[in-house]
Amino acid sequence: MAGLMATATCTAFGGVLEGSGERVGRALLFERVGFLAELSRDLTGALVACRWDEASLDVLAAGVDERGEVLPSKGWMALRRLNWPQDVTSRAGVYVSDRVRRGAEEYAARTLRLALHRRTIVTAVLATWPADPRRRSEAEWTALRGLLPAGVSGAEIRNRTRQIRAYQAEHGKLPAGLCVLEGPPQVAPQVLLAAMDRQQVTLQRVDETTARLRVKLPLNAVPASGRDWAWHVIDIRLPGTVTVDAVLHTPTLRPTPQGRIAVGLPHSRPAPPVKASGHTVALGFDWGVNTLLTGVLGRLTGKGPTRRVLTDGRPLVFDATTVSAALHRLRGVREHLAAKRDHYRALADGLGSPHLAWGGEYLDRARVLEVEHGRVCARIRHLNHALAWAAARWAVDQAVALGASVLYLEDLATLEARGHRRGNARLSGQVRGMVAEAIGHLGARAGIAVV
Repeated sequence: MAGLMATATCTAFGGVLEGSGERVGRALLFERVGFLAELSRDLTGALVACRWDEASLDVLAAGVDERGEVLPSKGWMALRRLNWPQDVTSRAGVYVSDRVRRGAEEYAARTLRLALHRRTIVTAVLATWPADPRRRSEAEWTALRGLLPAGVSGAEIRNRTRQIRAYQAEHGKLPAGLCVLEGPPQVAPQVLLAAMDRQQVTLQRVDETTARLRVKLPLNAVPASGRDWAWHVIDIRLPGTVTVDAVLHTPTLRPTPQGRIAVGLPHSRPAPPVKASGHTVALGFDWGVNTLLTGVLGRLTGKGPTRRVLTDGRPLVFDATTVSAALHRLRGVREHLAAKRDHYRALADGLGSPHLAWGGEYLDRARVLEVEHGRVCARIRHLNHALAWAAARWAVDQAVALGASVLYLEDLATLEARGHRRGNARLSGQVRGMVAEAIGHLGARAGIAVV
């Protein structure tokens, strides 16, 4: 049986101080996780900014150290092999353990390694910069494709070309590379506990619906010594997607703007093997705007040269019109709130010293609108997630009911809406990536191949 990995988002609402048994409420626990997340972000951001140059990315892309030995796959170990963390220290008077540094270094390594893909595209585009960036000739496309790795879509190439054109228009010359074209990537306040050992974090499953996380958290924003850190025992409620036979892995902690602690909990479970060939019954799905998924069943019949695929032509339709309309309305509300918020901020910035009272009132209104904007964004994310998994569950159930062993999804890697702003919003607002990922996950659990 093959293993199937997934990540569930859980919420921690409170904990207990180990040893004393003191109850730690949700607000206090959120504050202390926030302390750790900010300490980690400071270290990660400083390390990424320190190594955001072409020479450092060259070393990371080569994948070997000064002695010619291959770098470890774990990011924090690779950075320590290169002695990069020595260039970054924590704030003066702040005590941070080696385990916390590991998590920050792992996050920095992942961020820098992700940048290597963008750098490869930018380097290839610059090396084959066309005479007319708006329209490449066939020879220019051939030269560019020869330098790019396999799988790079046309949309990625066009996006990087537009980015370089904008830089050229502003500075009058082409950029030297990615590090000139972009500033250091921004890092989020989150804690990668997977890079730490048992002296900083432990995780065990209590029962079918609960997991217990032990993690050492700072008691204040500026811990001066090890006495300012304490073990917290946090019970996590597991969602129904984490089955009884799932193996839990060390999570990631992330404080959310809504005042909650999001726990990204990776888990794995055995999955039935999926055959790569020999399929005779298949479902094919096409993406749409009004109807999210439209499918048809195909059967492979005959033998030898007479083999062909037959279908009854009856469409299978997942109609998401109602939810799509709600999402479109919420996107309009979100844009309206953002415009009002920015307007009040601009008014406050434009008022001079004689009008400070009015400026403060405008900033208060902007803060209220910012909170409401965050709530609308959270509502959109929730609807997108629910829609994606509902569509995926429907598609896989259709395949199981019809006896299909393989499911085909239309590849829209190069999809770009053009010309109409409303069409752009409807296409970009769809959740096709989430649907495809969910179908792949649920299909693997059901033993159905997904192409």
